[in-house]
Amino acid sequence: MVKDPHEILEKYWGFSQFRGSQEQIIDTVIQGRDVLALLPTGGGKSLCYQVPAMAKDGLCIVVSPLIALIQNQVDALKNKGIKALALTGGISFNEVIDLLDNCLYGNYKFLYLSPERLQQELVQERIQQMNVNLIAIDEAHCISQWGNDFRPAYLNCNVLRELLPETPIIALTATATPKVAEDITENLQLTAAAVYKDSFSRDNIAFHVQWNEDKKFQLKKLCLGLQKSAIVYVRTRRSAQELSDFLNAHKLTTTFFHGGIPKKEKTKRLQLWLENKVQVMVATNAFGMGIDKPDVELVVHYQIPDSLENYFQEAGRAGRDGTPAKAVMVLNQADENQVKQQFLSVLPDVDFLKLLYNKLNNYFQIPYGEGTAETFHFHFNKFCDTYKLNTALTYNGLRILDQNSVISLSESFTKKITLQFIATKGQVFYYLENHTSIAPLIQTILRTYGGIFEHPTKINPLLISKKTNIPEEKIHQTLEQLNTDGIVDYQAQSSDLEIIFLVPREDDRTINIFARKVKEQQQVKINNIESILAYVNNNKVCRSTQLLHYFGEERKACGICDVCLSKNNIDTDIQKLVAGDILKILRQGNQTSKNLTLALTYKEDTILIVLQGLLEDGHVAVTSKNEYKIT
Repeated sequence: MVKDPHEILEKYWGFSQFRGSQEQIIDTVIQGRDVLALLPTGGGKSLCYQVPAMAKDGLCIVVSPLIALIQNQVDALKNKGIKALALTGGISFNEVIDLLDNCLYGNYKFLYLSPERLQQELVQERIQQMNVNLIAIDEAHCISQWGNDFRPAYLNCNVLRELLPETPIIALTATATPKVAEDITENLQLTAAAVYKDSFSRDNIAFHVQWNEDKKFQLKKLCLGLQKSAIVYVRTRRSAQELSDFLNAHKLTTTFFHGGIPKKEKTKRLQLWLENKVQVMVATNAFGMGIDKPDVELVVHYQIPDSLENYFQEAGRAGRDGTPAKAVMVLNQADENQVKQQFLSVLPDVDFLKLLYNKLNNYFQIPYGEGTAETFHFHFNKFCDTYKLNTALTYNGLRILDQNSVISLSESFTKKITLQFIATKGQVFYYLENHTSIAPLIQTILRTYGGIFEHPTKINPLLISKKTNIPEEKIHQTLEQLNTDGIVDYQAQSSDLEIIFLVPREDDRTINIFARKVKEQQQVKINNIESILAYVNNNKVCRSTQLLHYFGEERKACGICDVCLSKNNIDTDIQKLVAGDILKILRQGNQTSKNLTLALTYKEDTILIVLQGLLEDGHVAVTSKNEYKIT
């Protein structure tokens, strides 16, 4: 018996009606049809599979790319009294069996898992035994090599069609171009799928690109005008902490968030922000996925993102309550070169992959034509140093070889070694007076890494070893002792990783098998960078028009972005918007026109025109100090 979706919506989520295409999508899924749902960020994608799953007997399997996103969804369902569990990393084999048994016999409604988990034979066997009423593929753009976040493991999601051929599939994404949408349908083997696409347009968000050589000043100016919450996106962990410290020094309640923070501390900081005890969250781009905070007034990107898809998704976390919001990129001329350097200069081409594969085989003395199932310990830094290879380029090359099943890499490859001096400089010097033998090592570290007293800093023990002629093992032992003595905070994982060669060595022929695919995927990344650079440099076409055109949608000029406001024809609605922001600032205290133009993101001419109108209408007056005040 199918339950009423409206009753489920009200009982568990407290809403009286659906939004956009939600109801049509849910009805189609309940009828047993495949669906591709293209909904904007904040468009309520999760309800499109959660409600129909609750309406029918059985369990819903949800494939999702991020552990944090999975955990947020599971916790949210549990808080509503809905039985849900997740198969994530770090779970023992016996625990996996117990969780799968719960799905079979425990009346659970949702099983969340990563695409990597889906590849396990045990998981596939148990899924075939389950009463599955729906398969949901979240962030479905990850399945497309033309998408901004292609994950090869997502290609294996189509195994669910083979395991459960009669079960409907719903694929959901907020960032699919027409080509990506076509790829999703084909790769998931969707049958006569109903495609629902709500407009990606976010009419309440004013998109701005602001060029300023003093980016910190510009950021401070934006944040000082806040009434509600803000997110500031940065590219590195160090930037997150530095900008958070900077904003706090200017009386803005701010914290920072990145992958290196312990889980307990992450939860604490997130809660402070969600409860508006902290106004500004400075974070790396993983932050925000699955977090539905409706009153984010401002989203700032402090560097150029790597694609329009990522930018639009992150910027779309502003204004989910429907009130006016801003999404601003704060840039200087160096940012354009930086994004090319970071994302384009380290893309391995086919020739580099052939070189890298050859060096790997030589390094481990693998004979031509032979393969091995032996596991090798691999010292990444030493390998790069031996062959004088760029570490970032080599890292990306190894990932491609791993993705294409030429080699298998252990997860420890991505782990970092970080060091921060937590004692004062005076305490460090006093310590060295009593431990003179390690003074040369400490002095070399301090000369090599700036800011190591202020931030956890990634260090390269091989480089330090070369500079000091001290064996790496001895360096690690010394740093561990300093950690024990409270001088430093030393976080280390073995720099060795494990590597397995999965196919017989055939040198260039091994790479030629997937060379075309590599070229195509590299071109996607190049196109992504070119598209985002075209966007930031185009000051002739409305920002919203540019963004929506990229996603295959046309619209008229928004009237509130920096491009629209740079034009002289200011309509009534825009004047009201600018006037509201001016009055909001003046309620906090009198301001000169110069300070108002610094505090607002609109063009100076626009602000002055609106100020004149407010004066004429008697809403504001000018003081003897030539400041504007509310009358």
